[in-house]
Amino acid sequence: MTTTSTSPDSHEASVRHRSTTTDLALVAAFAALIAASAYLGGIPVGGAGVEITLQTFGILLAGAVLGPLRGFQAAGIYLVLGAVGLPVFAGHTSGLGVFTGISAGYLWSFPLVALLAGLLVGLVARRTGAARALVVFACLLPAVALNHVLGVAGMKVQADVSWATAWAWDAPFWAGDLLKAALVALVAAEVHRAFPQLLRRRRTRP
Repeated sequence: MTTTSTSPDSHEASVRHRSTTTDLALVAAFAALIAASAYLGGIPVGGAGVEITLQTFGILLAGAVLGPLRGFQAAGIYLVLGAVGLPVFAGHTSGLGVFTGISAGYLWSFPLVALLAGLLVGLVARRTGAARALVVFACLLPAVALNHVLGVAGMKVQADVSWATAWAWDAPFWAGDLLKAALVALVAAEVHRAFPQLLRRRRTRP
């Protein structure tokens, strides 16, 4: 009887391949989720007429669940899909012109928001107990603030208004985004409770 053995190098290559395939699938799935989120809501609010959608929910969830790198990639792919013409932005819009519109600052912030959310949640997701969701929510607040700061900056530049006016236009979005962050915290806390390995990237020898 003959037996075959698998060398450590071939085993590590197989693990690396599975990890890469899983990462790509997760990133693509969350990019699609963000795109789908843009279709929900679509209610113009504030003086600038920027629409409320669930995009922020999808962006925060991508970072909180996938971690900083994959969350950043998912948000980046979403922006690329819209830039090349797929109607995945709020109001079923697309194209490069959206990146210089009144809501451009919010769009540009998305990869950074996912990155920051992933970094902060990754620090606590595996270390918290019963209060995990509350701690995750606290970690998401700086990411929400970053989204609003860059959104306000974009409105100020594109509409040529004062900072006070831009902040006033942005104010109606805060309540909804805090609610979205709370929902993301609940979902992410349960995901990491059930799948604690999700944020543990596999490591192989160089």
